[in-house]
Amino acid sequence: MGMRDQLPVVAVVAAGGVLGASARYAATLAWPTAPGTFPWTVFAVNATGCALLGLIMVLATEAPAAPHPLLRPFLGTGFCGGFTTFSTYALDTRRLFGAGSAVEGVLYLGGTLVTALAAVVAGVTAGRALWVRKETA
Repeated sequence: MGMRDQLPVVAVVAAGGVLGASARYAATLAWPTAPGTFPWTVFAVNATGCALLGLIMVLATEAPAAPHPLLRPFLGTGFCGGFTTFSTYALDTRRLFGAGSAVEGVLYLGGTLVTALAAVVAGVTAGRALWVRKETA
């Protein structure tokens, strides 16, 4: 597969990334986090993005009808990749510890990991429930 064949994939990943990052930025503007406090907005964004990724993977791999081949790179790699922000998660954890909020830092560090994994499972479970319902209807 040559470079020319990859251009549509690169384009949809870039477009999805712009939309995802813009949505995350809008969320942080709508619900800003005060310095030294638990970063609920980024926590919620990461959990939501992980749930969406679980749902997308079911759609892309288990749905009765195969989706468009550019849907997974657009939504998964692009939108969810731009929407979720584990670099900010690491930075926020460091800031909490630096501000002397060790308890909140530990809760954020571990809570985000556990919540993100649970969100993926929830997304997969929801996706499978939707497809099973569609197939039996």
